[in-house]
Amino acid sequence: MVALAAHLSLWRVNALGAGTPPVLLTMAFPELGAEDTNARLYDLDKKKHVDLKMDQALLLIHNELRGINLTVFWNSEHCYHCLFQVLVNVSWSGKPGKPSIATGAVSTQHGSLLQLNDTLEEKEVCRLKYKFGEFGNYSLLVKHTHNGVNEIACDIIINKNPIDSNLPVCIAFLVGVALIIAVSFLRLLLSLDDFHNWISKAINSRETDRLINSELGSPSRAGSIGGDAQLEAWCPPTATPRLRCVDTFRGIALILMVFVNYGGGKYWYFKHSSWNGLTVADLVFPWFVFIMGSSIFLSMTSILQRGCSKFRLLRKIAWRSFLLICIGVVIVNPNYCLGPLSWDKVRIPGVLQRLGVTYFVVAVLELIFAKPVPESCASERSCFSLRDIIFSWPQWLFILMLESIWLGLTFFLPVPGCPTGYLGPGGIGDLGKYPNCTGGAAGYIDRLLLGDDHIYQHPSSAVLYHTEVAYDPEGILGTINSIVMAFLGIQAGKILLYYKDQTKDILIRFTAWCCFLGLISVALTKISENEGFIPINKNLWSISYVTTLSSFAFFILLILYPIVDVKGLWTGTPFFYPGMNSILVYVGHEVFENYFPFQWKLQDNQSHKEHLTQNIVATAVWVLIAYILYKKKVFWKI
Repeated sequence: MVALAAHLSLWRVNALGAGTPPVLLTMAFPELGAEDTNARLYDLDKKKHVDLKMDQALLLIHNELRGINLTVFWNSEHCYHCLFQVLVNVSWSGKPGKPSIATGAVSTQHGSLLQLNDTLEEKEVCRLKYKFGEFGNYSLLVKHTHNGVNEIACDIIINKNPIDSNLPVCIAFLVGVALIIAVSFLRLLLSLDDFHNWISKAINSRETDRLINSELGSPSRAGSIGGDAQLEAWCPPTATPRLRCVDTFRGIALILMVFVNYGGGKYWYFKHSSWNGLTVADLVFPWFVFIMGSSIFLSMTSILQRGCSKFRLLRKIAWRSFLLICIGVVIVNPNYCLGPLSWDKVRIPGVLQRLGVTYFVVAVLELIFAKPVPESCASERSCFSLRDIIFSWPQWLFILMLESIWLGLTFFLPVPGCPTGYLGPGGIGDLGKYPNCTGGAAGYIDRLLLGDDHIYQHPSSAVLYHTEVAYDPEGILGTINSIVMAFLGIQAGKILLYYKDQTKDILIRFTAWCCFLGLISVALTKISENEGFIPINKNLWSISYVTTLSSFAFFILLILYPIVDVKGLWTGTPFFYPGMNSILVYVGHEVFENYFPFQWKLQDNQSHKEHLTQNIVATAVWVLIAYILYKKKVFWKI
């Protein structure tokens, strides 16, 4: 009887699993003392120990089925039509009443699908869904039910509670909100005359008295030095006020880009989506392209109005595009920490390269067809209400032709070994039918024209879909839709300029574009991540991705323009400063990514909190650098 009791005690310890608090084990097994419990728990943890990484949980599978070996398959709910992947095999222990245990690490980023099969007969035993928590400890108990029916039950119990991995993000957000409220309150106090006068007197009372009693502070002395007429003669002519909402929006996109490029705390929603869908990281680049389009029209119109010839402006456009492409290929793309540049392996596409090509096409298109904006038309309501669209009909025709080319190549170009019009990720997606078809026509064109060695080797689809072919999210075919995105940004710039000082008309048009593009996205996607005609996809830069992000961009301008430029309720701080020095901040953050204070050795490399702190500090440093350069009037223009 003593031996039987000891045998049953050991079985129950294994069923509860490693990580169970000793107190609970002692309550479950009164025949065991605290020392015995700790010893058995230590032995089990030592035997089944698995080093967990970030966004992982420990799962112990207890096979209590007599004479049956189990194969446990795992899949992510976020992986669309994916093949199940083998997680672990659990053989029968060979001893009746004693379960065998196998351990595995499961992802906690999304919900998990678990399928248990009889290894020998290859038939499904059970299937279940579960959302595991980071660094949690779980047990999956597989056993026969005892209700008179020969059924198998699969139950998950929690041995050790997971941590709240999103807590650091919530704390960082609340701290940011608190800082914004504090700064806003301080600015409000300083705007009050009584408070401002009290502060000025408290700080500068002695200096004020000295100036009042000195000759420099006397009205007659000041008048003899300059006088109002002389000061007015030296004043430069009044320039058209710069639209701060444009620079603020550019700064918002840029700062988010810096943050996610530095890692975003290693959170999945601050990384690019594996294939279809949107994350925070997927928002920033198209917004930057959009606002680049707005800036192209505003700056080009100003330069032409100052009398610059079109030929001279064309040379500037070509030179700037060439510099952007060269900086991307030679400075940003290579990682010189790994060695000198290798032309055999250099990546040709890239962010700056796409910006350079997009800038050139859109700017030249506007330079050829754009007409100067009449001053009367900018201020009178008698002008035609759709002039921002009607005046641009040649450009619209060109853009529609480009989009027809994208649609034709995407859906009708034959790709060897792949179905025509394929938009999937390949790999284990689509039940593994097309493992080497990542990106369909887009990937095929890049590999055909650039070669496998000259495109991106670590696409985001490799993480979830286990793709093995190279694929570049900044490839050739997707550049067509980035041109469309920039052109939609030009429309925003035209609205701001054509309807200058007509706030209501501007907001109406921003709202109309936001709704129109949003409805196109709804029609293309069927309000579904994967089931639409053309899903939202950053890797492909699908047209639905462009319309969705453009709709968001018009909405943001709809909010920023009245707040920043009309009412002056917000100056755009702190985003305005990096928005004024965007090229310097982007190139700098890429070049100095691995240097202090942008990166340092972490105490726990598997901690979201430490990564988030590091990435926030690095991003804040670039904001500070941009602020100092703005105050010093240092701007890097190419």
